[in-house]
Amino acid sequence: MLKLLASLLLSCCIALGVSLSPAAAMGVYDLPILSSGVPTYVVDPVAAISAANEGKLNKDLKNLAEKTGQEVRMVVVRRLNYGQKIDNLADDILREWYPNPEDRANQTIIVLDTLTNKTAIRVGEEAKPLLTDAIADSILSETMAVPLKDGGKYNQALLDASRRLTAVLSGEADPGPPEVATINIESTFTTAEETDDKNATIWVIVLLVLATVIPMATYFWYAGFGR
Repeated sequence: MLKLLASLLLSCCIALGVSLSPAAAMGVYDLPILSSGVPTYVVDPVAAISAANEGKLNKDLKNLAEKTGQEVRMVVVRRLNYGQKIDNLADDILREWYPNPEDRANQTIIVLDTLTNKTAIRVGEEAKPLLTDAIADSILSETMAVPLKDGGKYNQALLDASRRLTAVLSGEADPGPPEVATINIESTFTTAEETDDKNATIWVIVLLVLATVIPMATYFWYAGFGR
């Protein structure tokens, strides 16, 4: 019966032209080709970023480009081509979009794969004195990694990265990654050892009281009957 239903479902999908395959994998040739000076700074063909946040990112990164000449592109994909790694895709984008060394000198590219939450960054030669390897690694491993691990918050990850990149590439001090709030539960909950110690203390007190009260009660009881 199950085989019959599956066969009917497959036949209906074929007849209607509906694909049962997962979302198509993406490579560099599935993305629009951008060049230096083009006022598009977010490429999100999978619509992982809200329209409002995409507009904000484009506006902020456009202002950065106009003020400093440093251009940041953020690319969001859903799934990579079979066997391709996100670092390879970042290299391909840099090579295809900016074939000349002078074109890529002031470019910074961030790539995010929403299927695996993996990220990559590439920094042009003129941007490296400001955006050092240490800061670039921290943007991926701290600034973006925390919101991505916390339920795949793609919007927050890119907004936080944009704020930090804007500061650094503008020659300002690196604000560092956002602080992660930690909850101190030591003052609220007791450990098993503390609970055992408290229980043992209570039992000792109870036994001492009983050891004192029972003999006294017994004495007075006998003394009362002896009258």
